[in-house]
Amino acid sequence: MNNNRGQPIQTPFYYGWVVVMIAGLSVFFSGPGQTYSISIFIDYYIEDFEYSRSLVSGIYSAATLLAGITLFMMGRLIDRFGQRAMMVAIGSCLALALFWNAFLLGPMMMFFGFFMIRLFGQGSMTLIPNTLVPQWFIRKRGRALSIMAIGGFASSALLPPLNTWLIESFGWRMTWGLWGAALLILFVPSAFFFVRNKPEHIGEVPDGTPKPVKGEDLKNPNVEVNEKSWTLKEAMATRAFWFILFCVIVPALVNTAITFHMVSIMDLRGLDTGVAAMVLTLMAVVGFPVTFVSGYLVDRFKVHYILAITFFGHIFTLVILLFTNSWWMAVAFGIFWGFVNGFERIVLNIVWPNYFGREHLGSIKGLAQTVMVVGSALGPLPFGLFFDWLGGYEEVILLTILFPVTAGVLALLSPQPKYEEYHG
Repeated sequence: MNNNRGQPIQTPFYYGWVVVMIAGLSVFFSGPGQTYSISIFIDYYIEDFEYSRSLVSGIYSAATLLAGITLFMMGRLIDRFGQRAMMVAIGSCLALALFWNAFLLGPMMMFFGFFMIRLFGQGSMTLIPNTLVPQWFIRKRGRALSIMAIGGFASSALLPPLNTWLIESFGWRMTWGLWGAALLILFVPSAFFFVRNKPEHIGEVPDGTPKPVKGEDLKNPNVEVNEKSWTLKEAMATRAFWFILFCVIVPALVNTAITFHMVSIMDLRGLDTGVAAMVLTLMAVVGFPVTFVSGYLVDRFKVHYILAITFFGHIFTLVILLFTNSWWMAVAFGIFWGFVNGFERIVLNIVWPNYFGREHLGSIKGLAQTVMVVGSALGPLPFGLFFDWLGGYEEVILLTILFPVTAGVLALLSPQPKYEEYHG
């Protein structure tokens, strides 16, 4: 059920680009629930509550795991109520969750605080825009998602140093409260007034121009003139669905683990918190322009080839981290990490609508987002345990390299499934 059918909106340009801007704002405000933001709070939690790193990592992983399991329902709610209503509701819930985190008193409150900001922030505030933008674009999906991704990179570049400054100036409790207020004042009204679920609801068509006649050059090998929409059950019957689903887990697991423990990893190499925040910001700054390159490429080349290249880049990035012991090596790591991140953000989001269509995208992407959040839950705890057991991260980083190796191979084995082959 979509609840925002209305009169045509008259603009001198395609209204889908307005939707892309609000989608980017949604990705930006997912930031307080993302690990790159939360990681800045961790050492303050450990100091103020006198908890061990393993305990905080365990609470975070358990809360994230529960959020991931719960997130699957969000995809079905999006298909039922539409992205506009869900954006307003989820934005409000995330604001309330941030206010909750401002009043933490013990481990149970910390668990529910992590759970809510992971469910509403990392999960839902990125799931909704990634199901919204593909409704408005087919042939130009790569470019549209690249522009939307600006919000994510702006968030990951801005929040680590900004959180560091806010916490040092006002304390971590006030910092959570400020982000909650910003959501209610800036994001929720924007979503309510400007988001529309589909172009057809306001008298538009996807991409702003009619579909080309059959046989005309699309210049995009990943989409068809008459786009086929798979149900979740139909998609799950394909090999590509499960292989790509594993590919979704890997960046979530690896990136979350590294980001969560970035301050500690750098500290062991003799580098301070400022360097850790610099690496996170550098990753975002480098990744930002790379998204436009990847958006251009996925509109012109087979998605699974670009996805495989991305994972081989992951391997190289982890090797650099393994040998990082100086400021300039930390810079090199941040640059290569940003390059890889710029590709994966676009490719892992565009593969689902390109492979399985728009109609049931909420359910399909909801399951993928669930798996992603579960993957992010599994990352921090092993790193924390290895640190407590062995006093470092070298061994767990070596083991982690096995994941992108496997994902790269599976990506190569996952071309777009043919609808006719499963519905003959």
